[in-house]
Amino acid sequence: MPLSIQKLANRLTFRQLQVFKAVYDLKSYSKAGDLLGLTQPAVSSQVRHLEQALGMPMFEYVGRKLYCTAAGEEMAACVRSVFQELADMQNRLAALEGRVAGDLKLVAVSTAQYVVPYLLRSFLQLNPQVNVSVAVVNRATALQRLNDNSDDLVIMGMVPPDRPLTSLPFLDNELVPIVPAGHPLLEQEVVAPQDFLNSQLLTRETGSGSRLALEVYCQQHRLKIEPTMELGSNDAVKHAVLAGLGVAVVPKLSVLSELALGSLQALNITGFPLRRSWCVVYPQARHPTPAMQAFIDYIQQNIAQFERLFRRLGS
Repeated sequence: MPLSIQKLANRLTFRQLQVFKAVYDLKSYSKAGDLLGLTQPAVSSQVRHLEQALGMPMFEYVGRKLYCTAAGEEMAACVRSVFQELADMQNRLAALEGRVAGDLKLVAVSTAQYVVPYLLRSFLQLNPQVNVSVAVVNRATALQRLNDNSDDLVIMGMVPPDRPLTSLPFLDNELVPIVPAGHPLLEQEVVAPQDFLNSQLLTRETGSGSRLALEVYCQQHRLKIEPTMELGSNDAVKHAVLAGLGVAVVPKLSVLSELALGSLQALNITGFPLRRSWCVVYPQARHPTPAMQAFIDYIQQNIAQFERLFRRLGS
């Protein structure tokens, strides 16, 4: 016979819920213990007491792998709701005192990772009680996370026009054509775009923002693009160019040091640099939390300041 709500509440503790959530998220007793600063036996004991209170197992091993039971999935949904309500209450209490608090989950596509630290510096000084986490992912993953509504805000360029998204452009993303020092193309005062593209072009993977921007440019100008190598990050592309494997079009902010040292050089090519905008993006149906709204307002109010800052960095 199910326990009454009062009896169940008396037998459950917040610590048990916290431990359960860690085990559920990490699918491991030992990893949950590391996260919470507990020994594995202590984690097992907390879960066991929770299972005894509920009268049903939450987890089970199949071979050496830990799985959540059907009862555990129901518990997980309840625990997520409890923790979200507590977070919302914390935000509301902070708002009553005129403060902004809570978690802010940001996702940045890899081309934007050079920008995000500069955005956060002053924001966190103004809002020290906001806990910010940043995940750097490729464009495909960013779009999937937008679709899943699993984060607060995504910082990206090339916002897809066919999705119900709210976007705030805030900064130019300059994509420059680069070659290593001593490359033959540097002997030409002006380089023809197709000659550059034919010089062992190195690119990001299909679907990345910088690759897509280059493809759009080539399509608009009827240029042929046949990469000799695809790489999974801007740093990998940069180092491949430094190693003499070819040429590339990359975000200028990702190669500022190399351009200043002269180990990489930007070519004078008609139509370059390509200019796209970095944007703060979130689903239109999502209601911003106080921390989200504070960050959006901060970006809107400081666009001119960001432009001056990054102009100085890029000069």
